[in-house]
Amino acid sequence: MSAAVDTIPSVDAGSISISQHGRVETRHPTSEAIRELDEKQGRLYEGPCISALNDPPTAGSWWAQDLAGPDGERWPRFAPEAVEAGYRGLMSTTLSTDGGLRAALNLYSAAPNAFSEHCRTMAGLFGVQATLLLYGASQVALLQKAVDSRDLIAQAKGILMERFKVDDEAAFQILVKSSQETNVKLTTVAHWLTTDRSPAASPDGHAA
Repeated sequence: MSAAVDTIPSVDAGSISISQHGRVETRHPTSEAIRELDEKQGRLYEGPCISALNDPPTAGSWWAQDLAGPDGERWPRFAPEAVEAGYRGLMSTTLSTDGGLRAALNLYSAAPNAFSEHCRTMAGLFGVQATLLLYGASQVALLQKAVDSRDLIAQAKGILMERFKVDDEAAFQILVKSSQETNVKLTTVAHWLTTDRSPAASPDGHAA
């Protein structure tokens, strides 16, 4: 983020906003003031950032050349907050990602009329870079979740094998059957089993 702010002319601050599961979160803000402004956009559900998040991934950028002027009328509740914080311009570029994740690169300017065509082109290039980084991070998170789930299920199978003197496949089938009968995810059943301290029941329902 600091590279974009340092490189793009007239940009004074920046951040990345991510929308997932109905929540808007701020990542890598260049200052606490920017974090607060991004959070205000999220609370008001209004501003260039929100417009960019709600656009299709190929929509490009939303920008306000002067939030104290006519541009601010598009976001009447957020614009005065940004101006009071010392920012007249804001450009948000939609980032294309997978897995239900929506994101935007936000660039703030203290001066009005700061975003030339050259600035917008450079913002698009940094947007591509940010998209690649986000995609890589999301893939790592998915892989880590898969590894954690595998380890959790392995622990649960180990407990069942020890308690009921069954093999690996039989232990797994007990987990699957419990998941199906309770309509609970397999990983949730495994988590319950690995943290439960109540007396165990045998597969036929009797206390062990």
